[in-house]
Amino acid sequence: MRSRDGNRSITRAICSIILLSSFASLDAKEFLISYRYMVKDATLYNETLHISDSMKKCTGKPQFALILTSFGDENLKLTIKKNAQEFIDYIHKLGLHVEHQESTTNYQNKSTTILTLKTTCFKVDFNENFAKITPLK
Repeated sequence: MRSRDGNRSITRAICSIILLSSFASLDAKEFLISYRYMVKDATLYNETLHISDSMKKCTGKPQFALILTSFGDENLKLTIKKNAQEFIDYIHKLGLHVEHQESTTNYQNKSTTILTLKTTCFKVDFNENFAKITPLK
């Protein structure tokens, strides 16, 4: 269909871009990611990040995405390792479960804080220059 000013090619180009962006997420890989951070007596005690391929199709609504530089590789672990601080800040914004215990015995304070991201499914679209990581909730 032709627009009033005769710019049929512009309308077609916009429709093509919309269709390509919707189909781009169809080939996204899915990963399960969990994270745990433990602090004892104001000292980092343990930090673990687990990443594994999803064995079955994940369901849920996509949340806000994070874009990380990937240097042309399709290895999520390596991409996250190269952008570790940015990814950890992103995980903290997603919402972590906080568990805190504190006790005082004979005038000595002891505290333990554990931050946990429960296993969450992430869709990852790899490109030549970046990886788009989107959690599903």
